[in-house]
Formats: sequence, structure tokens, C-alpha cells
Amino acid sequence: MKQEIKHPDKNVSTGAYSAGVLKNGMLFISGQGPLDLKTGTVIHGTIEEETLLTLEHVKKVVEAAGGTIDDIVKCTVHLEDINDFDRYDVAYGTFFTGIRPARTTVQSVLSDGIKIEIDAIAVIG
Repeated sequence: MKQEIKHPDKNVSTGAYSAGVLKNGMLFISGQGPLDLKTGTVIHGTIEEETLLTLEHVKKVVEAAGGTIDDIVKCTVHLEDINDFDRYDVAYGTFFTGIRPARTTVQSVLSDGIKIEIDAIAVIG
């Protein structure tokens, strides 16, 4: 049986998807971005600021499922500009300690002028 996991701060609809889906201890987190989830407004900033805000959203979904960031085993990262890679990588590296998740990073066309979107997989329990 699968269970929907909601972002605890999300008050507006941002599309027809679940923030997370938990099944058999595996949590699949939909792409998160630098948004104010109370209003749905994009929060534009530097690549470092957008990276850390986006990772905080991922963290909140994991925590809503009863896990921690240490339970994240895989991230897929979409950058609007691959030239931001080095700066994003430094910010990303400050967020995860110990064994970092496996990761794929690609350049993608992103909406609303955001610089980054991150989805993740975690194993809970």
C-alpha cells in the first residue's frame, strides 16, 4: 500500500502530484524548487541560496515521512545553467554530511526562472 507524504508547509497547489510517495519503506520525493510553499511564489536568489532552500524542502518531506536527510540515498538535480555546477556543488556539499546520496546532475529547461530543481529517493526505517 502506498502512502502520500505532504510537505508540512505547503498551502497552495503547485500541480497534480504528491510531494512524496512512501511504499515498502521507500520514499520517492517529487522535484522540489525554491518556492514559498505558503504562497506558491518563486524565491529567486543565488544558485547557493536556491540550492539550500530546495534541499530544505526535500528535508521537510523526508521528515514528514518519519526520516532524516541521512535516509536519502539518491538525488537527481536539474540546473538551469550547468555553468552554476561548481557553486551549487559547494552549497550541496554543506547540506549533506557523512555518506552523501548518489547523485545525477543535468542541465534542464526550468520554469519561472528557477535555477534548480531536486528530486530524491530515501529509505525510511
